[in-house]
Amino acid sequence: MEILILAGIVIFFFMILFTFIPVGLWVSAIAAGVKVSLVSLVAMRLRRVPPHRIILPLIKADKAGIPVKQDQLEAHFLAGGNVDRVVDALIAADKARINLPFDRAVAIDLAGRDVLDAVRVSVNPRVIQTPSVAAVAKDGIQLIATARVTVRANLERLVGGAGEETIIARVGEGIVSSIGSSETHKTVLESPDVISKTVLDKGLDSGTAFEILSIDIADVDVGKNIGAILQTDQAEADKRVAQAKAEERRAMAVAVEQENRAMVEAMRAKVVEAEAQVPLAIAEAFRQGNLGVMDYYNLQNIQSDTRMRSNIAQVTDTVKE
Repeated sequence: MEILILAGIVIFFFMILFTFIPVGLWVSAIAAGVKVSLVSLVAMRLRRVPPHRIILPLIKADKAGIPVKQDQLEAHFLAGGNVDRVVDALIAADKARINLPFDRAVAIDLAGRDVLDAVRVSVNPRVIQTPSVAAVAKDGIQLIATARVTVRANLERLVGGAGEETIIARVGEGIVSSIGSSETHKTVLESPDVISKTVLDKGLDSGTAFEILSIDIADVDVGKNIGAILQTDQAEADKRVAQAKAEERRAMAVAVEQENRAMVEAMRAKVVEAEAQVPLAIAEAFRQGNLGVMDYYNLQNIQSDTRMRSNIAQVTDTVKE
């Protein structure tokens, strides 16, 4: 019975030992020729660093001939970096004969960039397809162009350098500028490589994490006749302005005519008012003794003669017509 209890205690002790101390990982490191002590593995556990996240990349780097220390990998892990990806990037860079120090790889990884992908893009350049860019030549014809930009990652400028969006924006700006400076759209259609040469000579990759190797115009389509559209819009605008001015002049003429009519009506009203005062004046003259009966009859004869002459003149004018 005592033997069984003792055996159980021994088994429980070794279970705890193998659980807390990764003996299997230590054996793998020793077999791979990597010197790792059990004390360091226990210390990793105490620092809450998973030993396999450090030891396995260390074995991988040692087999590839990459001089990396355990403390460096552990420090990078504690800083929040991806140890396995950094080691893979160092191995890929070494095989491709690319100078990538450990400190630079760590800095790229901590900056949030995929250092392994950067090494791959540095070895195998990436092709970036730009969206359709519309520009207008000097003859007013719109051209819609798309380009393929071949870039290679620049590991020295990867930290702090602009990304692919900046490359696309600069290339689009260069395409617009190049087409806009062309005399006719036919020049661009005949030699699309003029655009790529002009854009490539501007050094668009400065300040970015990439090096532009080539810019190839994939497609150029003819769009709208922007010049004709602008001229049509301008003519329509001029027409509307002229119509507005004519309407303004007509309104002013109508206002002047109405004003003249009002003046004539006012003058007629004054004449009628004055004529209405004549009988009153005659009656007052009779009362005052200033006008006799004969004088009144003479005045009536004169008025009748005047009306007769006016009627005769109107009949004569009508016959002549």
